[in-house]
Parts: sequence; structure tokens; C-alpha cells
Amino acid sequence: MISSATQWIGTQELLQALSAGELEVEGRLAGASNGTLRCIVSVSAECRVRCVYKPVAGERPLWDFPEGTLSMREVASYEMSEALALGVVPPTVWRTFGPAGPGMCQVWIDEVSDAPLVSVLAAGADLSDWLHVFDGTDQSGGLVSLVHSRDVALQKVALLDAVINNADRKGGHLLVDASNRVWAIDHGVSFSDEDKLRTVLWGWAGNEMPEELNEPVAAMRAMIDTGLPEAITRWLTADEVVALERRMEQLLSTRTFPMPAPGWPAIPWPVF
Repeated sequence: MISSATQWIGTQELLQALSAGELEVEGRLAGASNGTLRCIVSVSAECRVRCVYKPVAGERPLWDFPEGTLSMREVASYEMSEALALGVVPPTVWRTFGPAGPGMCQVWIDEVSDAPLVSVLAAGADLSDWLHVFDGTDQSGGLVSLVHSRDVALQKVALLDAVINNADRKGGHLLVDASNRVWAIDHGVSFSDEDKLRTVLWGWAGNEMPEELNEPVAAMRAMIDTGLPEAITRWLTADEVVALERRMEQLLSTRTFPMPAPGWPAIPWPVF
């Protein structure tokens, strides 16, 4: 049977299967900007798990990121999520071998579409359950507002994005599964040594981090004091590691969510 992801989170058996198990390719995700395959991998004789496989060979070269490193940044993002006790990135590993060569493999999340985390509302709508990001116009010229949920789990994603310098947090990269757990995916353009934070989650910009984030903040402090885990740094350049430490120190110093950087688009496009 094909199992749900959440019952396997954090188990070495799952990570080992993702790393070295035989992948049964189901098909290619046509809407993905890079070559992305949906696969099934056997975790045990009784359980198979659906996963996403992104081979390096399928990556499109980018002008602002070293070629062939996007899959590695996905792995580093998962490791950072785990190191900070955020738990918002599905289990993600590096595969040395695969149907299309080396790349990353990540547990597939079955999304529940009726629990939106990011939305576009008509101007004047009740925002008591939402945080405002920016105003604009729709295709008909009507005034609308981009908003996102106040969910604390989403706030954890915002913290992760600030740490890893995520340059592409679209609304479609945020998923809610059947157990109402929030997941964040697609972190290939993260960890740049230049300020590139681009996200739809600006609702907390400039706000103090709440008590609910004390654990990841403490984990961040411990990493600065003792050194970043090799499970993260092995995928990054020396300059990117220095920049990562600098961002963490800044976040610890201010205890506030960052504001958009000048000279860089604050919102990804398309938004979703």
C-alpha cells in the first residue's frame, strides 16, 4: 500500500529508502520549472511511499546560483528545518543514483485544497483571520489584497525562509495535508550569499518573534555557539555559510522578522 507521509516523518527507515531505494517513476510534473519526477519507493514489504525526485540533470541553469546546486539546496533546507526543530519541510535526502542520475528525493505531500494559507481577497474584505501583504488589482481592474493566514505553523515557515534566504516562497509552495499539518516545499533557490528573500509571507515583517518560536531561536543560538551542522554546510559554498551565519546572528540580535531588502523584488512572480 502507498502510505501517507506523516506517519513516517523522522524515521531512519524512510530516509534510507529515499536515499537508496529503487524508484518507480509514475510520471513527470509538467508544471515544474525544473525536471521533476513523481515516484514511489518501498520503505518496507508492507509500505510504499510516494516521493518527488529532482535530478541535477533536470535543472535549468540560473544566472545567480551555481549550476547544478538546486537539489543540494533542497536537502540543506530540510536539514535546517530539522536542526531548528521547525518540522515544516518534508523529509528530503540526496540520492547518488537514480533513474536520471544524482539529485534530491523528497516525500510527496497529498495536499488538501480547501485549507488555503495564502489568498487574494476583494478590497474591504474582513481581514480578521488574515495578515495583509499588499494591495493590487485583478484582471478586471478591481481592487484586491494579497493576504496570508496567521497560523503559527506558517510563522515557522517565515522564520525558515528568513534563515535560508529563500528567493521564491510562492503561495503554491505551501501545502496542508489531511491531518491539517503545514508543509513548505521548493527550496532550490535558497542560501544565496546575497540578500534575496522573496516571499508572500511578509505579514510579520518587522514584528517581534513570539514565544512559540523560542525553541527554534534557542536552536539557532546553539548553532552559532557550537558551529553549524555539517549536514547543512556540506551543500553550500564557504561564502554561503558565512552569509548564513550572518543572517542567523542578525535574527538573534533583533528577534524580529526581517523587512524586504531594498533593490530586490520582495514578492515572487507569479504569486502562486
